[in-house]
Amino acid sequence: QVQLAESGGGLVQPGGSLRLSCAASGFSPNYYAIAWYRQDPGKEREYLSCISYSDGSTYYADSVKGRFTVSKDNAKNTVYLQMNSLEPEDTAVYYCATVLCGPVVVALGSWGQGTQVTVSS
Repeated sequence: QVQLAESGGGLVQPGGSLRLSCAASGFSPNYYAIAWYRQDPGKEREYLSCISYSDGSTYYADSVKGRFTVSKDNAKNTVYLQMNSLEPEDTAVYYCATVLCGPVVVALGSWGQGTQVTVSS
């Protein structure tokens, strides 16, 4: 059973920062890629960013480029999403998933259960 577990969400004020973690177990992510998504109630899930374990290349959606940074720790099988300059519009449940990572992303079927991020004063 492939398992992905997000953590690090919480309540932050506008302009603040959070670092989310995606811990993978049941498989090695070294030959795959991990993406971050978010979803508000009643909306479609939105792709944010992905990182490839093969060459370390990263890709970002225009909505978060310049504010969010994706990184990885191979020894811990963990991918991070550093989120800066957060605004109320960033409030959502954040998910990680296994994907084909590139200019176009394709989900491969494994998702975490999400972590809530709330940006409010």
